[in-house]
Amino acid sequence: MERTIETRRIDTVLLDLDGTLIPMEQQAFLDAYFVELARFLACHGCRDACAALGALMAGVEAMIRNDGGATNRERFWDAFCARLGGEARALEGALTAFYAGAFDGVRRVLGPARDVRGLLERLRAGGRTLYLATNPLFPAVAVRTRLAWIGLAEADFAGVTTYENSRFCKPNPDYYREILHRLGAAPARCLMIGNNPSDDMSALQAGLSGYLVTDYLENERGLPIEPYRHGTFAELLAFAETLP
Repeated sequence: MERTIETRRIDTVLLDLDGTLIPMEQQAFLDAYFVELARFLACHGCRDACAALGALMAGVEAMIRNDGGATNRERFWDAFCARLGGEARALEGALTAFYAGAFDGVRRVLGPARDVRGLLERLRAGGRTLYLATNPLFPAVAVRTRLAWIGLAEADFAGVTTYENSRFCKPNPDYYREILHRLGAAPARCLMIGNNPSDDMSALQAGLSGYLVTDYLENERGLPIEPYRHGTFAELLAFAETLP
């Protein structure tokens, strides 16, 4: 059995973003995201927004299946262009503009603000390293926009996973191994905090400890959460004070 978090010296904390730090329901986020993206594409001359969204989802699936042979960005655009043709690669600039602009409209689905910065301060106590382990399905510009929704920036973390710098996705345990290799961190001294027992708690397969945040729990597979330390965001704040 895994040693309890309380008996480990934790010097590195990985944090999920959507539904963990950002207070929002995943389905509400996706619905608003697709509405904004379809509207943007239509305004920029895309004749078949449905086909473009289908190609985007094919790209997402390709990233999730990534075996490490290429970056997620490469996997995405190979799959995207396989659906729409090589000329579709020209849309990358337009998508960058979308994530830096119209994508901000998705913030309307956010729930009440929480003391995210207070959480980071507590977790950082004792010199711990904080790393933003958001599933790298988006480019860096989209991550920056989402962080701004809760008053944070890339500089608040030692690093951030994006589709440009990652070769795996959750729930592949190699996603976590890639981060730990990047940091030179020992898995036995690392804690992953997330809201999805499949995606985030797969970190335990790589030797990390885990904490499952339940306010905006994502559990599409109906997995039991009892095996994991878990609690609300408020309980996580209190738990952060007890970390060894």
